[in-house]
Order: sequence, then structure tokens, then C-alpha cells
Amino acid sequence: MDKRTTTMIVVLLLSVFAGMPALGQILDVCTTCHANATCNDKSDGSGKVCNCKYGFVGNGRTFCQDKDECQIGASKICGQHTTCHNTYGSYYCTCLAGYSPSNNMAIFIPNDGTHCQDVDECRITGVCGKGGQCRNLEGSFECSCLMGYRVHDGVEPFHPYRDKASCKVVDCGQPALVEDTVLLSLTGTTYGSVAMFVCNEGFVWRRGENSSVCGADGLWRGPTMVCEEVDCGSPPALPHSHVLWNESSRVGTEVLYQCNSGYHHVGKGNVSVCTAAGQWEGPSVLCQEILCGSPPVIESTEQMWNGNSTPGSTVLYLCKEGFYNKGGHNVSICNESGWWTPPALSCQAKCGPVPFLANSEVVWHNRSIVIHRCVDGYHSWRGSNVSVCGSSGVWQKATLRCIERKPPINQLFVLNEKCVHWKAEKYEEDTEVYKVMYTGSRDYQRTFIDKKRQLVSSKAHQLELCLNLLPVTNYSISITAVSARFTATVTTNTSLPVPPAPVVYYREFETPVPTLRLHRLVNTLDPISLYQVFVLPLEGIMVFECPSPGSLDPSRKSKSSSEYIAAQIHVTHVGTEMNFTVGDGLHYGGFYNAPLENGRDYYIVIRAVSQWKTVLKSSCVLWAKVRGTSFVLKVSSLCAVASVGLVALAILCGYSFTWFLKKT
Repeated sequence: MDKRTTTMIVVLLLSVFAGMPALGQILDVCTTCHANATCNDKSDGSGKVCNCKYGFVGNGRTFCQDKDECQIGASKICGQHTTCHNTYGSYYCTCLAGYSPSNNMAIFIPNDGTHCQDVDECRITGVCGKGGQCRNLEGSFECSCLMGYRVHDGVEPFHPYRDKASCKVVDCGQPALVEDTVLLSLTGTTYGSVAMFVCNEGFVWRRGENSSVCGADGLWRGPTMVCEEVDCGSPPALPHSHVLWNESSRVGTEVLYQCNSGYHHVGKGNVSVCTAAGQWEGPSVLCQEILCGSPPVIESTEQMWNGNSTPGSTVLYLCKEGFYNKGGHNVSICNESGWWTPPALSCQAKCGPVPFLANSEVVWHNRSIVIHRCVDGYHSWRGSNVSVCGSSGVWQKATLRCIERKPPINQLFVLNEKCVHWKAEKYEEDTEVYKVMYTGSRDYQRTFIDKKRQLVSSKAHQLELCLNLLPVTNYSISITAVSARFTATVTTNTSLPVPPAPVVYYREFETPVPTLRLHRLVNTLDPISLYQVFVLPLEGIMVFECPSPGSLDPSRKSKSSSEYIAAQIHVTHVGTEMNFTVGDGLHYGGFYNAPLENGRDYYIVIRAVSQWKTVLKSSCVLWAKVRGTSFVLKVSSLCAVASVGLVALAILCGYSFTWFLKKT
């Protein structure tokens, strides 16, 4: 009785645990499908079947080969005026020359109604060339020439690409001259060009047309003008004058008029010319009696004159009292031209001692002129350096100012590692041009160089110029005053700035292995040295100090027991985009990227670090938030607990059944 009961319990347990694995032994048809086939349900619902994809033929399991759709003919599958191109698993169509697809695509498949339509080549400007007109044909076009053009290397109509023909403008060549004419202007020798003619010198246009036009037949039409020779006759007579003439009265002949003795010419000209109009050009000759008028006045002199102003009269000049004769001719004579000869007498006043100018010395002087210059250590500040003895006997003192000599650029310094200041020594109203050049180098980057220049124009005495200086760089700045040709130089070293905050895409996750994304701008002068990824448990966070320099050594742990560095990535390993998976169990820069604990919430922070020698500066940004165990994991856990409960229930039922048999 005990042996039979035990056997029944074993059979019952085997039937419970052996039911599910038997289902996995059913054959999966979809795993046997060919690479170019898809697995579909049968129409009767009895199972799965393998079918070759579109563009392939075969049994779907052992082979699926390419189907050549083009073998039935291009016109049947692609339509009229097409060419069919077979491809592996498909095909495409193109239009023949002279046709284009209705969808404006180079290649197409006609399942959307696309077809090949005639191309209107005449819509293209200049398709027939200069002087040609286009006529569209089905699948092609033809050309003919406009008025004034002829076919070159062919006949009309023609196809410019097939026949190699073109339209060439009609050329009439150079126009022929008419008797006694010359060509005035010519717009060209092609169809429609116009030539204008004028009569030759010495001839006048009497009748007819003076223009000629190039016709469509290549011949000039015109001119019909008639030119006749010009005759001016005898020149007119003028009072108190006589003429010098060669007795010719043709165009261009000149007549010279001369005043009679005792008269002089006061007009604008004494020549008359025979013009093309057949008349003598009116001369502006005016002969008047010669009189010199009043003699010239010389400053600080007196005249001895009898009042006569006819040719040969004289005037004597003498210096006034208080002036002395510096030399020169003191007589003026009335000449035949009606002008007094200029006297060269110079009378100079007596001005006394030489004037004194501060911080200057006298270079040269006589009784009327003194030349000054600044002594050593001083330079001239505008003004004249010449003192002149005036006609009143008083010195007209020089306006020269001598000031202490200073460099054109001084008090040069750099403020806040950015702006350069200096003081200018120049004339107040002058505009000085400064050429600013600065060169930067780095001890830790031998190939680096930053070289720029600027031009500054200013009237100011205190100048400031802010430059675009790069960080962690040694600069030499030189400023040149262009007009003064003076250069001053100053050096400065720029410090390490706080790096720009990383550009991230913040997200919230419910997975223990989230993948985060970082975007970085491409810039070879980016001061960022490396990135650090911090993992901060949410329940343990009080304050996270980003400026506090995190350890770059993996052997040194964080002060907080809960927060830790999951990765340290050098900037040379980061492109423009970086994806990072938190908790993948790998090492990055010596730091262990530990898996996240289920059921805990975390903040993920990324820190950008700039490092130069012993100086560290950083900036941080919140990258992501990771919540506890996901919903899928919770459901899986509940299912596992339910399975264990069912097994326990089965065992309990088995023992209960055994106990019941013992009782009976």
C-alpha cells in the first residue's frame, strides 16, 4: 500500500514539471527562410510559409533569385520613349534623349503614373545660338536664322548639335567713300550698322543723305550726299591795322592783322581764318594808342616822375626816411608794349635787436630776417621758426614753441589681460595712425601661433584698444606710430579661463544602463582638457560643488562615500558627438564605471575640466536622472514569485493526497 502511494505521487509531480519543455520541440519554419524571402501566415491559418520578396522568384527557402523585369520590353514595363534598367531585386526606367520624366526625376518606376514627355528645347535661351530661332519637334527641335543672319556650314532648317551648323550675322565689310567725303563714324559692319559721312576739308554739304546702312543682303545702302568746294573771298579791313595774306580764300587759310606804328593790340587775337561756312572768322583785333599809365608803387619808397606815360618815359624811386636801400635797380621805363619795366629796389626798415624765443637758438640772421631752432632735448610744437623785420620797423616775432622731447607712445600697459592702453605725444589736432601687431605662443604647444594686426586712427591723447587674446598664451604686443615712425612693445601672459559648459541632451531614464549624449563644438583652441562623469545617489545629495577640483587620479577616492566618478575621458578621445553608457562595468581613464543599483535614484553630472600646469578650472551641467527598477523588471519579478508559489502549492497538494490515502 505504501509503495503504490509513493509511485502515484512521483507520476503526479513529473506530469506538472514536464508539460512546458515539450512545447519547445515544434519546428520553426521562419528560421529556414532564404535571405531574400519573408515569413508569412498561410491563408488557411494552418501555419507559416516562406515567400520570396518583391523582385525575386524561387521557393522562398532554398533559393530566391533576381527577376529581370526588363526582359518583356521597355515600352511594356516603363512606357513609351523609355529605357529599362534591371537591378538586383528591382529595376528603374530612364527617358530617351529629347524626353523627360513627368515627375522631374532622373530615374523612376512607373507605378505612380510617371511617363516620358517631350522636352521643349526651345525654352532654353540660346539653344540655336546667336541669331537663331527655335522650332520644337516631337522628341527634338530645329533651328532657322533671323533677319540679318545667314546659315554657316549648313542649310535651313538645321540641328545645331547634329549638323554642326550655326547662324552668322551678315557682314557688309567697310563702306565705300563718296567723292570729296570722309567717314565720320561707323557703328559696325554687320546687318543694321550705320556709317555717317562728312564733306572733306574745304568742301560744304549741299544736298543728299550723309548716312549708309548695312542691308540683309550684305550691301551698303547710300550715301547720296554732294560736297562742293568753299570760297571765303577777301578778308575784312580793320581800323589802324594792316593784313599779311597769301591771297588764298580756301577753307583753313589764315590772315594776320598787325597794328600800325604808334598803336598796340588790346584785343584777344589778331588772326582770322576762312571757315567751312564760306566766311572769314571775325578777328577781335583792337588797335589803341600806346600809353603806360601810372607807374607801379613800391612799399616804403617815393617817386620822382614828370607825369608823362608815353614810351621812353622814366620814373626814379628813393627809400623813405627810416628805411635803407638793400640794393636793386631803382628806375622804371615805359616800353613799346605799354608796360612800365618793374623796378628791383628793396627798402628795409631798421628793427633793432634779434627777438628771443624760449628754449631756442638762432641759426642765421641779418638785419631783416632771423631763423630760430629748438635746443637739444626739445622739439618744435608747430608755429613758424622765422622772425621778420616789418615795414613799420617792428619785428614780426616767430610763433615757434619748443617743448620737451618725449616718445610718441608712452605709458604702455595691458589691463585685465585684454585691453592695451597708451598715451600719445602729438599735436592736438593731428590724427595719428597706429599699427598694432600682436603675436602669441604657448610653451606647452610648440606648433601654436596666434598672429594678428589692426590699424587704429585717432586724435585722442589717451587710447585704449581691446584685443581678442586667447587664453593660456604668451603675447608680445607692438604699437607703431606710423607718421612718427616710433614703435613701443609690451608683453603679457593670459590665464586659464573657466571652460564653457558642455552641451548635453538632458533625459530621465528608468533603466540601470542609460546611454547619454554629449555635443561638442569643433574648435582647435578649445581650452577643455578632459570630461569627468559623476554618479550621485539622489537620497545622499546635500550640495554638489562643481568648482571644487575633482581628483584626476583614479587611486584617490571622492570625499563623499556615495558619489563617485564613473569615467574620465580626455578631450582627444571625444569628437563632435559622444555617447556614453552609465553602469556598463568598464574602466574609463582609470575610473570604474560601476553598475547602478536597482531600486535607487541617481543624478548623472558631467564636468568639463581645463588644466594647465597645476591650475584646474571646471564647469558642470546636469546630464540625466536615473530612476529605480523599471516596470518591466517589476513584472518579471512578480511572475517569478508566482511561479514559485504554484510549485509550492503543487507539493502541498501532493502531501495532502498522501495523508488522505493513509487515513483511508
